[in-house]
Amino acid sequence: MHSSFMPPRQVKIGDAAAFAGTTPRAVRHYHEIGLLPEPERGGDDRRRYGYEDMIRLLWIRKMADAGIALDDIRDAFTTAGADSGDGVAGILERLEDTLAEQEAELRRQRTAVQRMRTEGSRMGLLSDFVTERLKSLPEGSLRQADLDTLLVTERIFGPLGAAVQATRFVVLATHPALREESDRIDAAEEALDDSVAVDDPRVAQVAVERHAFENALHAVIEESGADEADDALFDAWDALHPATADDGSGRREAGSMSAFEAIGKMPYDFSPARLRCMELAAELSAQDSPAAQNTP
Repeated sequence: MHSSFMPPRQVKIGDAAAFAGTTPRAVRHYHEIGLLPEPERGGDDRRRYGYEDMIRLLWIRKMADAGIALDDIRDAFTTAGADSGDGVAGILERLEDTLAEQEAELRRQRTAVQRMRTEGSRMGLLSDFVTERLKSLPEGSLRQADLDTLLVTERIFGPLGAAVQATRFVVLATHPALREESDRIDAAEEALDDSVAVDDPRVAQVAVERHAFENALHAVIEESGADEADDALFDAWDALHPATADDGSGRREAGSMSAFEAIGKMPYDFSPARLRCMELAAELSAQDSPAAQNTP
């Protein structure tokens, strides 16, 4: 016995969209961008979709669900023809390359998140090259401000610069007397606010104290052999990042700003008095340099 059911020769947009798993609004959008030819309208001025229209609509939905952009789908149909798979194959090849790149980026992001959880959120924000320099320290011996400073330094001077600066915090973390003196001088510098004149005697006095402290810190770094560890850092960095013809050093990250550009974009709320104090301390350090001492 034959069934009396007869499939429709054409369907309205709502039925077409439902069959393809989309919405009438999406189908209309396909028409607007030239992805799906608009079929003729019936006597009631409504679109009617036939078998070929549905095949095209199903292809569009399958390709869109795979992540292919609608513009790419349209180009594939336009350049290769609706009945050819050549254009689609090329689109799929490019899509696969894009997905592979996205997958690699997701792995990188997941590795970064896992590292932050393992190292601690602050420590994990720094690169491996920097955190490796700090791993010998007891847990909690580094302050948040120390890690913040390293984060800024890494942005300006890269991982190598931050790893070298980490030596300073390693010594401060293991020498309580030096840390106490460092805190005292930091507080004295912070006290040189906008209420202090540039020629106030305190400015020069704090500069002398800063200079003396930096000399004492450097002496401890030399005595502890940390400066030799810094030399090893340069060798390790050069091994990981061989010099290229472009930069001559291999120490600058691709796409990064120059140190001068980065410093100019990092705000510090220093008063004129504090800036003058820093200048005086730098001048005292320059006077200690061998070149300055040998100048008649």
